[in-house]
Amino acid sequence: MLTLYFKPTCAFSRRVIAVIERLELEVDMKDVSTDPALLDELVSKGGKTQTPYLEDSENKFSDYESDDIVKHLQENYGSESEAPTKPRVHISDSTCVSCEG
Repeated sequence: MLTLYFKPTCAFSRRVIAVIERLELEVDMKDVSTDPALLDELVSKGGKTQTPYLEDSENKFSDYESDDIVKHLQENYGSESEAPTKPRVHISDSTCVSCEG
């Protein structure tokens, strides 16, 4: 079972959510910004209030780092024909270098 603790305003959380949506994964999404009990639950599991935090009970994986989470999801839940990609999350109206092409 996949569980993601996130904040909708966190760019790193949005990056992980974009990968989850692209891979069409079924994930228990826990928005810690709306429920203090979920924030306490996150701290009890991982020791910090940092987001995102993914817990994959099936593969015994848990991590706060979005790069590691994305890599884990792509390696364990992505199709073999699909090359791993970094999702692009734009925080401002400017276009990043990788999207200009």
